[in-house]
Amino acid sequence: MHRRNFLTAVAAAGAASAFIPAAVRAAGPPEGRPLTAGATPISADERRARVAKLQRLMAEQGVGALIAESGSSLDYFTGIQWWRSERTTVAVIPARGEVVIVTPAFEEPSVRETLAVGDDVRPWNEHESPFERIVQALKDRGVTSGPIAFESTTRLFIVDGVRDAAAGAFSVVSGDSLVRACRMIKSPAELALMQLANTITLEAIRHAHASTHPGMSPGEIGALIGAATTAAGGGWDGGLVLLNEASAYPHGSHQKEIVREGSVVLVDVGCTVHGYTSDISRTWIVGAPSAKQRKVWDTVKRGQEIALETARPGVAVGSIDDAVRAYYETQGWGPGYRLPGLSHRTGHGIGLDGHEPPYLVHGDATPLAPGMCFSDEPGIYIPGEFGIRLEDCWHMTPAGPKLFTPLAPSIDQPI
Repeated sequence: MHRRNFLTAVAAAGAASAFIPAAVRAAGPPEGRPLTAGATPISADERRARVAKLQRLMAEQGVGALIAESGSSLDYFTGIQWWRSERTTVAVIPARGEVVIVTPAFEEPSVRETLAVGDDVRPWNEHESPFERIVQALKDRGVTSGPIAFESTTRLFIVDGVRDAAAGAFSVVSGDSLVRACRMIKSPAELALMQLANTITLEAIRHAHASTHPGMSPGEIGALIGAATTAAGGGWDGGLVLLNEASAYPHGSHQKEIVREGSVVLVDVGCTVHGYTSDISRTWIVGAPSAKQRKVWDTVKRGQEIALETARPGVAVGSIDDAVRAYYETQGWGPGYRLPGLSHRTGHGIGLDGHEPPYLVHGDATPLAPGMCFSDEPGIYIPGEFGIRLEDCWHMTPAGPKLFTPLAPSIDQPI
């Protein structure tokens, strides 16, 4: 699930370290050489191959160029790691020719630090129009009319600015299908980074699980996970730690909870390694679980297994959600997305973004293909009582799904 929800997000470990109680500090993090020490980032050659694939697709579809502003797609194609503000930074990727970067003049040196593709950077000063720079870049690459695509998360003021600067010379189309055709299928290098991120996250959860005791707050448990994550070399921006009744709401609540005997502890966390993400959830009971908690936990574990059993190349991703939901209904949950039961999709795509297409949700007809990556998280939620969520990520192979991390063995051994 999404880890940045403001209701229950745990503060990033770096910012929170000064506030970690002495007992929590004493518990960890585990020491040792960072697991990311030998991690290999995506190479410039791989990024150039991505641009070449995108250009082939644009040529086939008669699209003159793709414009992508700061964000994960800009990183994916060019290596530029930059944030969004009112100042426009974009890549103009033409169907033919070299990539052009348009960015504020005073940001150019910083933007160049991560630029891995090409060297054509066109700065604009504060009193100038970035959109005129973009239109000129299009013209210089031979794109003077016809359709141009925008990456689907590009903000409207940029789309409008380019349209106005071009005086209607171009028609605007969505770049979603172009970008998805490139990003949905992960390369061996991407899979290796995701494997490392998932390994780090599971070990961080293992560390926190062993150190959880009555009296702890969600923030204290999250700080343990964050500290262990950063000690292993993973990037950490917080996560969800839901206790007791808060676990019945997928993204938590404003209720203040502490760990007590019999508490449900639901953690949903991840990290990044060279930009690639993990996403793992574990739920455990402090002390002895009740019969109802055990039954729900076992049902969710079986839901995870059914998702993996259903996943085969060529199968529509939405059918995975359908198969899990059909099983849950036989157990008295639902029907459909109704509560108590599974109120969210069975999983989501994952890569540079924690949530990205395609999605394991009813109606998504995208056929499974080797290289696609997903979460597997068919939780069950009982409002007013508790929720159970187990989540592991996997990638599709020609022979079937392959997990990055093993499924939790049992409620008595959840890690």
